[in-house]
Amino acid sequence: MAGDAPVTPHKESLPKDPYQPTTAVEAAARGAAGLRGAPTPSEVIAGLRATSNAEDLIQLLSPEGTFTPRDDFPIEVTAELLRGLYRDMVLVRRFDREGNALQRQGQLSIWVPLLGQEAAQIGAGRAMRRTDMAFPSYREHGVAWCRGIDPTLLLGIFRGTDMGSWDPVEHKFHPYTIVIGNQVLNAAGYAMGQKFDGKVGDDEGEATMCFFGDGATSQGDVHEGFVWAAVYDAPLVFFCQNNQWAISEPTERQSRLPLYQRARGYGFPGIRVDGNDVLACLAVSRWALDECRHGNGPVLIEAFTYRMDAHTTTDDPTRYRLSDELEEWKLKDPIERVRAYLACNGYADHDFFDSVQADADSFAADLREYTFNMPEPPPERIFSNVYAEGNPVLDAQREEFLSYLDGFVSAGEH
Repeated sequence: MAGDAPVTPHKESLPKDPYQPTTAVEAAARGAAGLRGAPTPSEVIAGLRATSNAEDLIQLLSPEGTFTPRDDFPIEVTAELLRGLYRDMVLVRRFDREGNALQRQGQLSIWVPLLGQEAAQIGAGRAMRRTDMAFPSYREHGVAWCRGIDPTLLLGIFRGTDMGSWDPVEHKFHPYTIVIGNQVLNAAGYAMGQKFDGKVGDDEGEATMCFFGDGATSQGDVHEGFVWAAVYDAPLVFFCQNNQWAISEPTERQSRLPLYQRARGYGFPGIRVDGNDVLACLAVSRWALDECRHGNGPVLIEAFTYRMDAHTTTDDPTRYRLSDELEEWKLKDPIERVRAYLACNGYADHDFFDSVQADADSFAADLREYTFNMPEPPPERIFSNVYAEGNPVLDAQREEFLSYLDGFVSAGEH
């Protein structure tokens, strides 16, 4: 009967979602605000509290540095924990800024910044155990740091001299994946292997964590990974860093609903966390990994954050986003809120902050020296690590290539 049809509320009666796109009028007003310089005091307060307006956002440490515990995601906050997380984020940010500068100086071919996403990566990375496996995209410098990867090993990727020379088995950290979303399929297969090998089901179980951006959720590989992981109850945490811009496309151009809600369609839980809150990212990631260890996976985490820099050093974000948007997110800086909490609660003093800054300066100097003196690999390296064992065809090609090089050098000497 017609009377039984569901009633759809008028759009005007729905609550305002702060993460939905603004109207044209609002966009014009925001543009004007961006042109006039510093935000007003009321805009500052609104910006500081903006991430608390969504009921579905898990947050423990507010932009002002106020900690609010939650029973569903408990975490023991100690001075040691916070100082460690703060140091991690400061050093990782410094590594990122040096990488950006080195590319501008011609020392690297390209750089992929993570500025603004330190809390998401450090929180998730520190939640993992040594037996867990991580599958990154190409922006997870912070996760690499947590997995014990020497940062200098990342530089060769962006210089174009190698594809990552660390041992992925030793560090439980897969090589960077350039093809958008492809690592999700690899992670799903690895996690299925953990399930088949009986490494899941109790507190000592293993889990896998796969990292990708909001843009990757539009790729078929990601959805195929969701399907396989769901069907086989794979112990896999999908960690989506929604930095709101897939190069030049905003999230609302890719999805009609928040990304974490997509998990429901595949039959597993999804959760949204404040990606600028390192404590929330740590607590939620621990919970998700624990779910997977006990055979309750997979889980999707959407870390709601913001890309403060360009997509890569070949990108110009001023062509597609407003300046006041960037200024608003500066007020939610992941490092500053931890610094505020440490200082206000007497967990750290000037000596501590000065020592971290000194470590960052020394770290940056070492990175620059290494990069300026980075050796060029020999041409025959292209034949290395192609197969796990010897291959007669490849060996013959190597010998032919070396013979060619010898002839080329001899001809040049004459």
